[in-house]
This record gives sequence, structure tokens and C-alpha cells, in this order.
Amino acid sequence: MSALLLLLVCLALGAVVSRVARPPAGMVPALNWWVVNIALPALVLQLLPRVRFDPQLWFPPALMWLELLGAWLVMSLLGRALGWSRHRIGALVLVGGIGNTSFMGYPMLQALRGQEGLSLGVVADQVGSFAALATLGIVIASLHAGRKVTAAQLARRVFGFPPFLALLLAIMVGMAGGWPSMIDAMLHVIGSTLTPLALFSVGMQLQLRPQRHELLPAFVGLSWKMLLAPLAGLLLARLCGIHGTMLAASVLQAAMAPMITAAIIADQYGLEPPLANTMLGAGILLSLATIPLWNMALG
Repeated sequence: MSALLLLLVCLALGAVVSRVARPPAGMVPALNWWVVNIALPALVLQLLPRVRFDPQLWFPPALMWLELLGAWLVMSLLGRALGWSRHRIGALVLVGGIGNTSFMGYPMLQALRGQEGLSLGVVADQVGSFAALATLGIVIASLHAGRKVTAAQLARRVFGFPPFLALLLAIMVGMAGGWPSMIDAMLHVIGSTLTPLALFSVGMQLQLRPQRHELLPAFVGLSWKMLLAPLAGLLLARLCGIHGTMLAASVLQAAMAPMITAAIIADQYGLEPPLANTMLGAGILLSLATIPLWNMALG
């Protein structure tokens, strides 16, 4: 309960500060830089060496990839039937297909499923959501924006991303038996800054001013992201014999609100930025209710 309260308080503080306190210019990018380049790698380095091999460990990241592929298929078919532009479809695929499995996912999983759920959430995020966004997501954005993307550009994005490098190092450390207690404690302190700063940053960026023409596509995209995709993931988990915390962490990550970075990429590629931001803000607010409901439904 205390972790969930921390989540709500930090989110609310960010929203209030951005509107009444006149924070310094560039505060959000500075917070995001620390979270992505320092706190997140530290958390990955601390948690991943503790994850023990499990034959079912393929499922959490695989579900994140399937969610994006499913969004691409569903939005393309619906978009053509409804006469939506290529740019709108691209925005719906990116923002509706990739979840906020780090900034929102980590603190929510820790609050609802404890340290074991958080460790599995890191696997789903790093090998699943991030890898999918950095590769297939960029390809989708390029195609729908009418641009070309090279293999060298993709490689630079992936191997120049500090959390991915931390992931590779954490795997090697885990194989070697883990960190000494002093280093583990240091990583824990640095990594613990991720939750309050990430949620504070998310709160500062919350915007919800939808236009009438955005309502239907936003509803379609969020319905896939927060209801249909996790429901399909739950059914797939049952078919594959996935159970326990593995099932819960995977489905909860699939049900998270849209990823902030996905909305940023949609903006960079000109894929209806207002629609992407509407989905982002509405998804974050809705997730405060839908994720606890999903958690209750999973038992």
C-alpha cells in the first residue's frame, strides 16, 4: 500500500508543480536523463543478476513483442476500413502497441507484486518493450512517415542505450554469481531514485485536451493497449502453461499505459503528435484504475 501511495503522490506532485510552481526550464529532460541513463541501468544491474533461469522466462518479453505486432495488424486493418491516414495508423500502432513498462511498470509492479514481480518486469521491459521500440518500432515509424531506416541506425540506437548495455553486463554478472553486497547496496540506492523521479516527470508531462476527431482513434488504440492485448496475453499464457507471478507480471506489463518514448518518437516522425499525446495522458490516468483491477482479476 505504501508503494502505491508513493506512486500516486509523486504523480500528483509532478502535475501540481508543472502548473503552479514555475519549475526551471529543461527540468523534465534533466529528470528523464537521470532516470534513463543512471537510475534505470542501476536498477537493471541490481535486479537482473538475481533472476534465476526459468523455462518460462521467454514469455514476458515475447508478450511485449506480440502486443506491438498485434497492434500493427489490428490498427492497419481498422485504419484502412475507417479511412484513416497512414500517419494516424502509425501513431496508433506505436502508442497503442508499446507500454510504459519502466516509468509506470516498475513502480506499479513493485507495489502490486513485490520484488519478484519487479524483477520479471525488468526482463519484460528491457528484452521486450525497449528492444521492440528500438528496432521494430523505429521501422514502423519510418514506414508510416515515409522515411528510410538503415541497419546501422538501428544498431546505434540499441547498443548506444545505457540500459541495454547494463542488461548485457547484468547477465554476465548473474552468470558469475552476482554482485558483492557492497556494490549491490550501492546499486539499490541509486536505482531507488527511479520511481519517485520517473513518476514526478510523468506527472509534469500530463496533458489531456482531446479534440473531437481524436476521440474514436484514441478509444480504439487504448482499448487494444489496456484491455484486448492483455486479455489475449492472459489467454496465451493459459495455453502455454504460464502461471503464478510469471503470468501476473507479464499481463500487468502488457496492460500498462502507453510508453512516453513511443509518443516522443511519434512526434519526431510527424505521426499525429496531438493524438499520440492524448492517448499518452488518458492512458496514464486510466492505468491508475485499470492496473489494480487487472491485478485483482489475476488473483
